[in-house]
Amino acid sequence: MASLSFIIGIIGNIISILVFASPIKTFWWVVKKKSTKNYKGVPYITTLLSTSLWTFYGIMNPDGLLVVTVNGAGAIFQLIYVILFLVYAPKDKKVKTAKLVAILDVGFLGAVIAVTLLAFHGTMRLTFVGIICAGLTIGMYASPLSVIRTVIKTKSVEYMPFLLSFFLFLNAGVWSAYALLVKDIYIGVPNAIGFILGSAQLILYLMYNNRKSAEAVEEEEGGGGGGSAHLVKGGIEMHSVEDNLNNRSLNKWKSLPKPNFSRQHSMQKIIKTLSLTPYELQSSWPLHESDIEEGNPDLP
Repeated sequence: MASLSFIIGIIGNIISILVFASPIKTFWWVVKKKSTKNYKGVPYITTLLSTSLWTFYGIMNPDGLLVVTVNGAGAIFQLIYVILFLVYAPKDKKVKTAKLVAILDVGFLGAVIAVTLLAFHGTMRLTFVGIICAGLTIGMYASPLSVIRTVIKTKSVEYMPFLLSFFLFLNAGVWSAYALLVKDIYIGVPNAIGFILGSAQLILYLMYNNRKSAEAVEEEEGGGGGGSAHLVKGGIEMHSVEDNLNNRSLNKWKSLPKPNFSRQHSMQKIIKTLSLTPYELQSSWPLHESDIEEGNPDLP
């Protein structure tokens, strides 16, 4: 059983380190652009606190070697991320991030260590730190609940990265098995909860993977409506231009000097011409291109 738990613990170390290393691409981009843009530093700050406390827990636990190795490595990763964030964050965000680091990763962590060593003795030290670590881990696994709510609402997995969800699911499953073998309730309970939440995420991914989000559907429908509106608008504008041209034609015809005709046939022709509709009049009196260019100021 001891050798089996050690093998599973090694597998858990590998998977956890892969999860800890996943933001490397993000911070490579941050260093390249010399800016954190809209990224937030809170996840890295809280993960640094969690891994640091788990490392402290592993040090106090006689069988906590694998807990120390994985969380020690995770703490180093998170510390690097936090430092890079502080270096490249804008001034206002840098100040807020530095305050949060001082409160959580220095103040709270230092207070927990001091209280554990000064106020508790024997197994109570392990119990005190274990409860705090379990609470932080449950919070970490519960953080995707907002994403799950978004997936159900939009019916799309656009905001839920598959690889991250899959590795968190594997990570929780392996450490749950490890905790069961070594009989560690503080490792087992939060990772069992994480395993259930991870399973829910993967099920949702399978359900909504090939579906478009409601926003995408609305956007497509909006695009179609916009096109129709554009056509209608274009039609209205064309009618407006046509009406202006017709009115100009009529006005130009009416403004012509009236000739003196001596024959009744000529007078009838004038009356007939004035009784034409605007469209018939336009076809019988074409405008020159220069007239259109110099025409009604309302024309586009």
